[in-house]
Amino acid sequence: MNTKHPSRRAVLSAAAVSVGMIGSVVHAKPNVSTNQSNKDIVRNALEAWSRGTNAPFIALISEDIRWTIVGHSLIAGTTNGKAELNEKTNLPFVARFNRSSTKFRPVRIHGIYEDGDMVIVHFDGHGIANDGKPYDNSYAWFLTMRGGRVIAGTAFFDSIAFNDLWTRVRP
Repeated sequence: MNTKHPSRRAVLSAAAVSVGMIGSVVHAKPNVSTNQSNKDIVRNALEAWSRGTNAPFIALISEDIRWTIVGHSLIAGTTNGKAELNEKTNLPFVARFNRSSTKFRPVRIHGIYEDGDMVIVHFDGHGIANDGKPYDNSYAWFLTMRGGRVIAGTAFFDSIAFNDLWTRVRP
């Protein structure tokens, strides 16, 4: 794997939204063993989220995160800090599933890769929105880690599917 990316910073930030899906826990602290690799830390958090609790993933997000959603979705762009990420992306996303018994979560993890301080995650997510219709999307997140926390992220996902959810279902 090539460890030198010409615009690595540009590639490192985004969805949470995908992460929006991350939830409403804002100040959780990660439970990280010093012996765990960044890949294992992210894997454990995603697997917990896939079982229905997103708190471990929320706990990985640093307070000063820089998150970029690439592309042309209605929420594309960069947020700075966990508070802004939650306000603009995470909380409105989660609110679109809050009346559903099937909240958005990862349902298939295609792969998790580690290269230095970078963890790359490819997963499919699924949930039933408040209007009773399913939302399915595939995500690729590029996460820069420091001290067991995500300090920067870049998210790629299908903006057509996302925009449909974002305009169809009000938070």
